[in-house]
Amino acid sequence: MEFLTPLIGLYASAVAVPLLLLLYFLKLRRHEVPVSSTLLWKRAVHDLQVNAPFQKLRRNLLLVLQLLALAAILASLAGPVLALRRGPGRRYVLLIDRSASMNATDVVPTRLDAAKKQAKAFIESMRSGSTLSWRDQSDHAMVIAFDQRAGVVCNFTSDKRQLAARIDAIEPGDGASRLGEAVTVARAFAQSSGAEDAGRAAEKAAQLVLFSDGRIGDLDGIVIDANEILFHAIGKSADNVGITAMSARRSYERPEEVEVFASLANFGSQPVTRDVQLAVGGNVHAVRSVTIPACRPAADHMPARAGEVILNFSLSHSDAGVLEVRQLGSDALSCDDAAWGILDPPRRSSVLLVTRGNPVLESALRACPIARLDPCSPAGFDALDPAVFAARQDYDVVVLDNHVPAHLPQGRYLVFGAPPSGLDVNAPGELENQVLVDWRAQHPVLQHVNMTNLFAARSHRLELPRDAEVLAEFSESPALALLRRHGSTYLLVSFDVLQSNWPFEPGFVLFCYNALSFLSAQVSSERQRGLAVGEPITIEDVPADAVLTVRGPDGIQAELKPDPGGTVRFPGTHRVGVYAVATPDQAPRFYAVNLLDPQESWIEPREKIELADAVVAAEKEGVQRANMPLWPLLALVALVLVCVEWLAYNLKVRI
Repeated sequence: MEFLTPLIGLYASAVAVPLLLLLYFLKLRRHEVPVSSTLLWKRAVHDLQVNAPFQKLRRNLLLVLQLLALAAILASLAGPVLALRRGPGRRYVLLIDRSASMNATDVVPTRLDAAKKQAKAFIESMRSGSTLSWRDQSDHAMVIAFDQRAGVVCNFTSDKRQLAARIDAIEPGDGASRLGEAVTVARAFAQSSGAEDAGRAAEKAAQLVLFSDGRIGDLDGIVIDANEILFHAIGKSADNVGITAMSARRSYERPEEVEVFASLANFGSQPVTRDVQLAVGGNVHAVRSVTIPACRPAADHMPARAGEVILNFSLSHSDAGVLEVRQLGSDALSCDDAAWGILDPPRRSSVLLVTRGNPVLESALRACPIARLDPCSPAGFDALDPAVFAARQDYDVVVLDNHVPAHLPQGRYLVFGAPPSGLDVNAPGELENQVLVDWRAQHPVLQHVNMTNLFAARSHRLELPRDAEVLAEFSESPALALLRRHGSTYLLVSFDVLQSNWPFEPGFVLFCYNALSFLSAQVSSERQRGLAVGEPITIEDVPADAVLTVRGPDGIQAELKPDPGGTVRFPGTHRVGVYAVATPDQAPRFYAVNLLDPQESWIEPREKIELADAVVAAEKEGVQRANMPLWPLLALVALVLVCVEWLAYNLKVRI
């Protein structure tokens, strides 16, 4: 048995015990009253003798009972603990999943609350050390909360109150669940101390304790020994219907027409019927009822597959607005019941083509849905006043075809060939016979563009600054890059299209369309303003003295200022919904943050998790206690002794 707070017990004993004994030594003040006989007053005489100063205490049952009760109370104040495990204390890393699926309400109130409750029970079960011990034999724990990113909630400590308070402070999120970063952080903090720390040189590696429903997307890439981690499964049900995909696009031919596609998935074991609502700006445009088939269970080496239905809505809307698709049924997870899209008003771009004559490039640009295309000679472009050109903003995009102007007005540029000067980009020489080896197919500029067969007979070798974004690469140099300088955006193509086979590929016209749309912020707004959970809101070309206000779901609010490059970034998009970014003198810009993740919508809890080289089953038993506090038992003993003392006192008075 150990005492957690022995000094408190000693200090209390030094005060309470003498006071109790002193009460039995005090002489009571009595009124003298003449009586005929003292025969019936033996009890009064006894009290006089007992309370006489410096009189030795006689045998007194009441005093003994009171001393025993006081001893039990004082012992409980000393914090007695019965240790159920011997040896040095251990260290634990508690990994608490706060992803979207942990918001499911199949466990009241939510899975995250249940996980925090179990984590606090685990904290209470940890072994506590003794202040009388020369060595710290208490268990230590740290807490890491994770979704797609991991964060240290509390570093290693044995303070159970601090650990419990930090666990209570964990906020839910709507992001995906990724365990890899959390394990990396845990291992970095949980390395055993070196030999220079004699008190902890021999301690074991920290034990990982995972509280999750097991719906984790990167388990196959995590290497952990099965004995290194304990898994506590959270959750009961798999019934859920969620929106797993949604897109809204204007028609190329009729920009006022909007096509909306949505995919609904049923992860339950029974077919369900749901009403799906389409609204723009809060006004309902259509409601459609659909029946979604049940989830197909795994069988014959075939994985389980959710039932799915795809919906298509068409509407005419020529203004800007916030579009919402929502399934109106109730289920355990609410953050996947709706998805949002941002509609910009239909607009066609104006493009200036600076070229000495390139009919192939001009034909590809004219094939794009732009308002106008104005060819211009290099000499005519160099004769323009840069300040006047930037102020008038007659053109959304300027295309430079093998021309390096001396001065560039502020704007958005699509550059073919040598890069302009003043961009911190060097082109020390040319390369021959370059084949494309890699490209970012998910970037808005290259979406749906097949660049497999791209070949350039001659290309410029580009040396880019660190902040440049490489979109495609040759074997020896970047082929396409995105760069922002001085409030301007440059999309660099390191070769002349006439020196490549690109014009003969169907993807060239699509690249021109994507590039013009991206640079003029026309159609690419769905990508830029339709974000995944945790993806930052990025706004460029913001005046240096501007102050932007962000308002989002769940009362999210923040004020932002641009960096020296005129860019504002807001990373706090951890909840799904619509975020509004506004300045005091401008209308707000809206950004949609959606879940759209089948892995998180599939809320069926897992009884085991399959890591890269190990399978970890969920713990079947509850948390095992490492110590047992004895103060409740001592408090009960003190209460019983007080009751016995009261009963003995009343019996003696009656006698």
